[in-house]
Amino acid sequence: MKWAKALLASFLFLSALVMIYIVHVRYGHVDVVFYAAIEDAMLAVAVVSILLFALRVFAIFSVFEKVQLIAIWALVGYALSISVPTVLDRSLSFYILEKLQQRGGGIREDALPKIVSGEFMREYRVVDARLTEQIESGTITIDHGCVMLTDKGRRIATFSNYFRRNFLPKQRLLMGRYSDDLTDPFRRSVENPDYLCSQN
Repeated sequence: MKWAKALLASFLFLSALVMIYIVHVRYGHVDVVFYAAIEDAMLAVAVVSILLFALRVFAIFSVFEKVQLIAIWALVGYALSISVPTVLDRSLSFYILEKLQQRGGGIREDALPKIVSGEFMREYRVVDARLTEQIESGTITIDHGCVMLTDKGRRIATFSNYFRRNFLPKQRLLMGRYSDDLTDPFRRSVENPDYLCSQN
């Protein structure tokens, strides 16, 4: 009986999550897709948690078991928030698949870099979307046309750079050849003084 009722409660959670998310994205305002999806997931957890404690059908569970279910739902909600809307919103991989479909199923390989640097950046408003995310996250500010790291942004950039150099694959397959290029993508970068802020 407990398994059946746990599945019922989990079905209620997933149903609530889908309904809340759909209403939010169709009729509400969304600042950052990832944060909005997390908020929707936590709201669904809260709503179904109330039902879990209030309805007699779930009285079979101990308090500890109810807390376990709530923790599982929170983790599932977090995983779904990242794995579905956030990935679809940000993914170059999905963009390439959709662009191939838009263009009849095939595009010349040598044309893809131009499509990515031109059409992808424009059609997905990549810079606008990513700047908005970072502003809302508190990692950057924009002052008189200059994008500046905050202290929080510096800490995160330091961590991500350290992780990239030390814990990403040293031999990663990139177009038929194993390479460590992505552990230090800036190694061949040439600094252009034209785009630096005057205060730098």
